[in-house]
Amino acid sequence: MSAPHTGADPATYETLLVERADGVATVTLNRPHRKNAANITMWDELGEVLAGLARADDVRVVVVTGAQGEFCSGADLSDEGALHRHQLAQMRIVGDVCLALHRMPKPTIAKVDGVAAGAGMNLALACDLVVASDRARFSEIFAKRGLSVDFGGSWLLPRLIGVHKAKELVLLADIIDAREAREFGFVNRVLPVAELDAFVADWAARLAAGPPIALSLSKRLLDSSFNATLEQALDDEGRAQTINFATKDTVEAITAFIQKRPPEFHGR
Repeated sequence: MSAPHTGADPATYETLLVERADGVATVTLNRPHRKNAANITMWDELGEVLAGLARADDVRVVVVTGAQGEFCSGADLSDEGALHRHQLAQMRIVGDVCLALHRMPKPTIAKVDGVAAGAGMNLALACDLVVASDRARFSEIFAKRGLSVDFGGSWLLPRLIGVHKAKELVLLADIIDAREAREFGFVNRVLPVAELDAFVADWAARLAAGPPIALSLSKRLLDSSFNATLEQALDDEGRAQTINFATKDTVEAITAFIQKRPPEFHGR
């Protein structure tokens, strides 16, 4: 395992802020003048950052959020850089970012304040957990821009909330508040703005203190569940537990339980 890394990421990004501390990496979308709308540069940088965090030994949890009270208003349709890249090529890059987030082997939390619209909404939903402030707003805004749903929304939404609710969100493109989002079933918690940071920090710390290998395996099992039969799921669980029992972390967990103390996990 590499030496612990704290503070700002050594790389400098034009559209992102990346900080690491105590096993938690926080990726902040940082284009507040556009409500953190994603331009070509942001998509490129997100792909690079997510790939690096997936490999980083010192990172156990990834938090995705937005700067200055907004999450992400979607793709920046006024981006002049888009004129220099074929649309299909650009959408493949967007797709690669979506895959990188879904495939992240570590737990991810979306901390949503303000607007999460279009690709910004689906960026939040691609995280494992979604925590929103009570002033957060969500919209599959695409239809109002003459576009169809993207960033994996056509695949993810029916799995999260069912086909008919997904169609309601996508075809009508309404803006819903955080309370409605929780009723739809794609937000885990809704909190007053003043409590949002502390709550997410607590969840992130709890996840960072957990057993990395076991959490990664559980995440993979849950993500694969819609494509597996019960028999396949049981076989996959058996293989995962076999891996866990071969780790020092499981020995540590059992020893700590017997000794009545908190376990210390090291991901090995």
